[in-house]
Amino acid sequence: MINLKWFQFLKVKVPARLGGVIDVNEATERPAEDGDLSQKDVNEIWKAVEDLYRSGAYPGVSFCLRRRGVVLLDRSLGHASGNGPLESVRAEKHLLKTDTPICLFSASKAVTAILTHMLAEDGKIDLDAPVARYLPEFGVAGKGSTTVSQVLSHRGGFPTLDLPVGDLDPALLLDWDRMIKMICDAPPTPGRANRMSYHAITGGFILAEIIQRVTGESVKKFLDERLRKPLGMKYFQYGLEPQYRDHAALNYAAGTPVRYPISKILERALMAPIDKVIEVSNSDVFMDAVIPAGNIYATAEELSRFYQMLLDGGTWNGQQVMKPETVQRAVRPASGLSFDRTLNIPMIYSEGMMLGATPVGIYGPMTAGAYGHLGFMNILGWADPTRDISVGLLVTGKAVLGSHLIPFVKLMTTLGLRCR
Repeated sequence: MINLKWFQFLKVKVPARLGGVIDVNEATERPAEDGDLSQKDVNEIWKAVEDLYRSGAYPGVSFCLRRRGVVLLDRSLGHASGNGPLESVRAEKHLLKTDTPICLFSASKAVTAILTHMLAEDGKIDLDAPVARYLPEFGVAGKGSTTVSQVLSHRGGFPTLDLPVGDLDPALLLDWDRMIKMICDAPPTPGRANRMSYHAITGGFILAEIIQRVTGESVKKFLDERLRKPLGMKYFQYGLEPQYRDHAALNYAAGTPVRYPISKILERALMAPIDKVIEVSNSDVFMDAVIPAGNIYATAEELSRFYQMLLDGGTWNGQQVMKPETVQRAVRPASGLSFDRTLNIPMIYSEGMMLGATPVGIYGPMTAGAYGHLGFMNILGWADPTRDISVGLLVTGKAVLGSHLIPFVKLMTTLGLRCR
């Protein structure tokens, strides 16, 4: 007998006409020709975003596209809350706005990495030096030769902590000292030393602790002073201030239920089942916490703005936020295409970024020059110098498998073709 649960698809209710669930930031959008595109190009890109929303995998989608530094699309679709796949039709619904804060999850890693590169630019650290130079206790368990560069490029040898799956205590997220001690005390994972293995949570804590030890200030303050304020961001910070929480987008389970072996891979990386991660992510504990690898809140436009600054060699509105050579090091390949032993797929990393590839990569076809970062699950921020674009794509459905995959690929392909 067929088990129908294997084919269940958690899907949101998508209206036949999307006009009532679209928010357009008319204050930021500019005509297509200002970005050296035709209106047909922009219309086709937006249609691909609409098709992604119509897949039913996301209660909300927020999208921002800059071309030649000009905002051509800054729009959102759907709901911030109240239209989850399992919510009642009577649930109170709140539209997703372009200024609604959404958690970036692992797309936060790129920001923490850039902060680390900025610290090196200041001459405060050497990226090629051992982590133990700055955190002596890090080296006592056999990780003494692990460099900052290796942590940035997911070759640090400590991709996860040995926690029983399901034992992720939300209170642990607020216990910074305990997290640092657990990571420092942990020996390298057997067979992972200097081998590519995605550090979903652990690497971010170590990088942020280096920043705090060296500067003597919190990583939140460092982010505030070096990126959030210079770029004029409203959110773009670890966690979310209480006054914004009623306005924040909720995260929802969606898509086809994830089964073994994919579920095992994700649980090992996240140190908890997917449903638990989603539940915790909507809590005050999560929004109070500082999780350097996973809880920056931002809008799609803010994420695009961050990548535009990198695309422009570290400048924003005429201000030099970081040096061009610092950007160049942050986005250059740390190695060639290699098999990631955590994600079980081939990847190319820089010291902090997921890189594109040719003939096809995570940013679409022929994107060898692109750099950015993916977030749980289809959140994506990136820049593509070849096409002169910086993009933010934020979604609130945590769908791994399902009908969204084809329109997701179509969107990435459409962007590449229309922005040539």
